[in-house]
Amino acid sequence: MLASSSNFYQVGASLPIDAPSYVQRQADEEFYQKLRSGKFCYVLNSRQMGKSSLRVQTMQRLQQEGTICAAIDLTGIGKHNVTQSQWYGGIVYTLVESCQLEDKFDFNWQIWWREKQEILDPVMCLRLFIEQVLLEKIQQPIVIFVDEIDRVLSQDFSSDDFFALIRFFQNQRVDNPKFERLTFALLGVATPSDLITDKTQTPFNIGEGIELHGFRMSEVQPLIKGLEGKVSNPQKVIESILDCTGGQPFLTQKLCKFMVEESEKDNPRSVAEVVIARIIENWEFQDNPEHLRTIRDRILSNEQRASYLLELYQQIRQLGEIDSNNSIEVSELQLSG
Repeated sequence: MLASSSNFYQVGASLPIDAPSYVQRQADEEFYQKLRSGKFCYVLNSRQMGKSSLRVQTMQRLQQEGTICAAIDLTGIGKHNVTQSQWYGGIVYTLVESCQLEDKFDFNWQIWWREKQEILDPVMCLRLFIEQVLLEKIQQPIVIFVDEIDRVLSQDFSSDDFFALIRFFQNQRVDNPKFERLTFALLGVATPSDLITDKTQTPFNIGEGIELHGFRMSEVQPLIKGLEGKVSNPQKVIESILDCTGGQPFLTQKLCKFMVEESEKDNPRSVAEVVIARIIENWEFQDNPEHLRTIRDRILSNEQRASYLLELYQQIRQLGEIDSNNSIEVSELQLSG
């Protein structure tokens, strides 16, 4: 039934927890196991690599074991004309909602926040909220997921104190065992050096980076199921798709969907022909949901650096790969997608 429709595949946005086309990768197990053991983790990668879907799946697994998971999506807090107090207040509100503190414990967070704000700065208020409210009312392990973490780069105030606070909580485990029940997971499109200016306060050197690679042939059985009964040789078709997309999740799901649609025509085209006709030709008009335009805009966002990034990309096209040398430009090219 599922394979009878191209709706089997989802192009763009987070996949639902029960999405039949969700592909489990090595990162799924690594992310889950490290958070389960209480390690601070971060998943920093380009857009549409499946970070948010990974978060949804990992939260589900942790919650099934009794871990309390809170999800903070920074796009929901805003960035323009948002004060530091409003930003931290938005985080507290999201934590209250995610952990159901008002319903379960009759906790009026607004009164609490106003009282603390009168005498303390917002960073200290968040610290006290987590230390004196969250960890006191909830006795289970707590994982706080912060998605779209790169949104902090466009704020009108420094986010260094926020990252320093995460480091503080990790370091407190030595003196206060209750902090062992708390950990964080950050997800977004940035490098650690982008996110924090004060390198002495960075939490990233005590955290675990999770590598998120493209789909591999050994992992894509869920995608093959959507092609069964539609194309004559699903295995060969998925191999051709991965060869074209390099396993990039968004493009792979999109091309799978296209091939199902193609199978319903009298003279279905090959994967290569569909790529040319529906992705490459007139690409700006056909790029919906947006993917290639996002890559273009990110590369061209800095005029001084754009020419060098394009030169690097040309080298990769010609040589297949280059030595990164941990350069800023190579990291930026990778984050562009």
